[in-house]
Amino acid sequence: MTKHYAFFSHRECEFFPCHKGADPDDFNCLFCFCPLYLVSDCGGAYTRTPEGIKDCSRCLFPHRRENYDAMIKKLCDLVRTRSE
Repeated sequence: MTKHYAFFSHRECEFFPCHKGADPDDFNCLFCFCPLYLVSDCGGAYTRTPEGIKDCSRCLFPHRRENYDAMIKKLCDLVRTRSE
C-alpha cells in the first residue's frame, strides 16, 4: 500500500522546512503543529526554556515520514487513556 495520506510536504510554505537541519525531501508537514505538544512525555526530542516552556525546535519526530504510524498510535493511546 502506498500510504500517500501519511505524508504531505508544503514546500511553498514561507517557513519550509521549519526545523533547522531537516531534510526538505523527507519533511512531513502533516503534523505542522504537533498534536503532542501538550503531552509531557511525548517521546520527542524537546527541551525547556529557562521559563519552563517546552521548546520543540530541535524535534523532528512528527516530521519524519516513517513516524506517521507512531504518531497515530501515540494519539490513539492518549485518547484511550483519557476516556478510561
